[in-house]
Amino acid sequence: MAHFPDTSPEQTLRQTRTRRSFATARAIAALMLREMSVTYGRSPGGYLWAVLEPAAGIGLMVLIFSVAFEAPPMGSNFAMFYATGLVPFLAYMDLNLKTGQALNYSRQLLSYPSVTYVDALLARFTLNLLTQILVGYIIFFGILTLSDTNTVPDLGRIAIGYLMMASLAIGVGTMNCFLLSVFPVWQAVWSIMNRPLFIVSCIFFTFESIPEPFQSYLWYNPLVHVVGYIRMGFYSSYDASYVSLTYVFGLSLVLAVAGLVFLRRYHRDILNF
Repeated sequence: MAHFPDTSPEQTLRQTRTRRSFATARAIAALMLREMSVTYGRSPGGYLWAVLEPAAGIGLMVLIFSVAFEAPPMGSNFAMFYATGLVPFLAYMDLNLKTGQALNYSRQLLSYPSVTYVDALLARFTLNLLTQILVGYIIFFGILTLSDTNTVPDLGRIAIGYLMMASLAIGVGTMNCFLLSVFPVWQAVWSIMNRPLFIVSCIFFTFESIPEPFQSYLWYNPLVHVVGYIRMGFYSSYDASYVSLTYVFGLSLVLAVAGLVFLRRYHRDILNF
């Protein structure tokens, strides 16, 4: 008896989704390799230098501030206290900036039907997230090795803290990807808005040390929650009861969904600008 292949709509749809998922993975991998070769291939050491350069810069800043301030607000080692605030802050700033420029960076490749705006976003975000994780590992490993910090890192909490940072970065970055592409002046406006963040993200101090009513205002800065949770991962006695995972992940989700909705509606117009 002759055998006929299953050509039902459900089977066809399942095969199409499978092919699309593989195509997406290949496109993301290709875009990541392209950025590594174009961005890091021209510098001595390539991608290794892209990791060591920010790690060395952050390490130098940590050293300078640890000399200037002998008594940290928490723990006995200022370098560790400062790093637990600075490393996630700079990782967020780099990630949301790179993600926000994803369409402009891959504009020429987006003319190919196999490459979508989502591929460009995920590729740029994933590569730079891996870079920032390596930078953080080098910084914290160096401090723990060279100094007596009296800390016991909780890898689970640190991982959740990094997940909070990454979700916030991709949420803000996705929304900025639309805004930067449609309103070029937004680049200057966003840069001005971000300048105070270095001061008000609890890098140099703890949230509890801020008096009211400023403490209540500061709570709405999601980076305060990110820094607080990562510090709980290093200081076991620190209870950051003000941290709200729901607030950070909820805000990130709203921004990411809104950005994707706008990009889905206007990405073709953006590419034709």
